Amino acid sequence: MQDLVDITIIGAGVVGLAVAAKVAAKNRQVYVLERHATAGQEISSRHSGIIHAGIYYPENSLKAKLCVAGNRLLYELCQQSSIGCKKTGKLIVATSKEEAEELEALMEKGNKNGANGLKMLSAKMLKQLEPNIEGVAAILSPETGIIDSHALMKHFATRAGSEQAQIAYMTEVVGIERADGGYRVEVKDGEGGFSFITRVLINCAGLSSDKMAELAGIGIDIDDVGYRLHYCKGEYFSVSGDKGKMVSRLIFPVPPPGLTGVGIHVVIDLDGRMRLGPSIRYVDEIDYSVTDEHKQLFYDSVKGFLPFIDYDDLQPEMSGIRPKLQGPGEDIRDFVIRDEGDRGLPGFMNLIGIESPGLTAAPAIAEYVAGMVDEALSGS
Repeated sequence: MQDLVDITIIGAGVVGLAVAAKVAAKNRQVYVLERHATAGQEISSRHSGIIHAGIYYPENSLKAKLCVAGNRLLYELCQQSSIGCKKTGKLIVATSKEEAEELEALMEKGNKNGANGLKMLSAKMLKQLEPNIEGVAAILSPETGIIDSHALMKHFATRAGSEQAQIAYMTEVVGIERADGGYRVEVKDGEGGFSFITRVLINCAGLSSDKMAELAGIGIDIDDVGYRLHYCKGEYFSVSGDKGKMVSRLIFPVPPPGLTGVGIHVVIDLDGRMRLGPSIRYVDEIDYSVTDEHKQLFYDSVKGFLPFIDYDDLQPEMSGIRPKLQGPGEDIRDFVIRDEGDRGLPGFMNLIGIESPGLTAAPAIAEYVAGMVDEALSGS
C-alpha cells in the first residue's frame, strides 16, 4: 500500500462499495478498508432485500430523496448488469377503518416524496390482486421490489477494482489523526499494522460509524452532535411449506403510531421463499441469535392480514441489527451524510445512521458523496 492516497473509505458494505465504485478513477488512489473477511457481513447481508419506493420518510429528507432516486438507479443498474432483481410490487394493507384512514396520510406522504405509481385499493380490488389476503383497503406500490444484494455488492466491488481501487479485508481502522495533506489512518491487520495519509476519508462503517467519527482528528463529540448510534435488532421467521406461495407480492401492515420501523411484513426472496420480519427491539450489543421466544409476537402481528398462517408454520431464521440514530421513543432521524469541514475536519465525510432505505439509496448516496469528494479534492 502507498503512504499517501487520495481517498480512503472505511467499510465495504453496500454503501461503502457503491461509493468506491463511483469515486474511483485511474488517476486516483482509492483504498477501501474492511475489518471483516468479506464484504457486507453486517447490515448489508441481514435485511429484507427490498428495493423501496420512498413512501414512509419525511418530505425533503435525505432518506426520501435518495430512496426515490436510488429506486430508479437500481432498476437501471440491474437491467444493464444482469443483477438479480424483481419488481414484485408491494401492498400496505389496512385491516380496520382506523388503519384505512392512516393509509390516506401514507399515500399523501409517498406522493409528495415522488414515489411512483401509488394506487389506493378497495377491499374488492385487494382481493382481486391477492385472494389470500384480508384487508379493508390497501396501497399498491408497483415500483417496490427485491434484489440480490450480494450480487449488487460484487458488482460495485468489481467496478471499483476495474478503476484500480484496492479493497483490504481483515483491516481494521484503530486511529485517525489530522496530518499535513489530510488524515493519518492507523490500521490493524493480520500482519500487525501500518499507517498512511489520505487526502479524503469517508466513514461508511455502518454499525461502527459513530465510533469512527469519535476517532477523527481533533475529535467529534458524538453525543453533542447527535451521532451516537442505537442498536435495533430485527428478527425474521420463515414460513414453512407451500404457504409461502400463497402471495405474490410484498405485504406490509399499516405502521402503528410511534413505531420505529414499518412493521413485521411479508418478504419474498428471488427464489419465491417467504419470510416474516423484521421485528424491532433495541439492544445493547450485537447478537444475531434467533429463537422461538418471539414467535407469538410474529404470529399475532400478521394474523390479521395473513389469515392462512398458523402458529406452527413459523420457524426462527435470521436477524439483523439496524444502526439507528433515534433512541427508543424518539422521532425518526434522517441519514447523516456530511463533510465535517465546519468542525475543523475538511475532507472527513461521515455517513452515519445509514439504515433502511440504505440498500435502495446506495447508488444515489454514492452520487451524492461523489459530489462532496470532487469538491474536497478540488479545494485541497
